[in-house]
Amino acid sequence: MEKSKATVKLQNGGSFTFELRADKAPNTVANFTKKAKDGFYDGLTFHRVVANFVAQGGDPLGTGTGGGKQPTELSDLAFSKGAIGVARGGDIKVSNDAQWFICTGDAPHLTGAYTNFGQITEGQDVVDRIKVGDKIASITIA
Repeated sequence: MEKSKATVKLQNGGSFTFELRADKAPNTVANFTKKAKDGFYDGLTFHRVVANFVAQGGDPLGTGTGGGKQPTELSDLAFSKGAIGVARGGDIKVSNDAQWFICTGDAPHLTGAYTNFGQITEGQDVVDRIKVGDKIASITIA
């Protein structure tokens, strides 16, 4: 069975694609897919960018404090460069239902502690150039 993919188009014209891992994080993928199809992420920014670590966006408030809650889905997927994860606070069992991040470097300390729900398949060079304030134009699911 072919896995679904998400393509993120940035307002600056770049885009990247990642495979969605519903086999490892089914509820997270369903939530992300619904939000993407509903246009929830359109116009939202990447509010946190740390070189060789992560580019994080999806916060409806744009501050890193917005979004709701969903259960964390831990797996054995490694948080290597290009992995897609979900933000969370101090409680490992509770993740954010809106904010997500892309690893721009290997982050093994996140493996088994955060929900990993995808992996970049195209456009890592675009991800590596994301700056704070860059906006998502659209996300399509195929």
